Amino acid sequence: MSEVNAENKPKLLITEDDFENQKFLEMFLKRNFDVEICDSEQSFYESLKKKKFDVILMDISLRGNKNGLELTNELKKMPGYEKIPVVCLSAHAFKKDRDNAINAGVDVFLTKPVENKILMNTLLEVVSKSKD
Repeated sequence: MSEVNAENKPKLLITEDDFENQKFLEMFLKRNFDVEICDSEQSFYESLKKKKFDVILMDISLRGNKNGLELTNELKKMPGYEKIPVVCLSAHAFKKDRDNAINAGVDVFLTKPVENKILMNTLLEVVSKSKD
């Protein structure tokens, strides 16, 4: 897979509350994405105010009062944000979790652990499709 030109890297917001997962995802994904990380409802909305993202990697479990599905649902109702692709990456692996995620508006649902190649290819693919 070819690396993305540094100036044209898609902007990725990683919404993840686990510090170790944050560091791994950042190191792994920064080759192809301009990465920013948040871990709660508050930092999520602060990040959205600062920058326009091309894709969001969303965990279900987050710090604070709202989970990733609630944030996804709110995001998809916000003018100008409804078309941003959301890839849910969660340890919640039951069918009802997938159904709840799809109903909340996620574009792709992946369960942890996920193969690195699948994660990278999924993120690159949803960004490519959203630009069409």
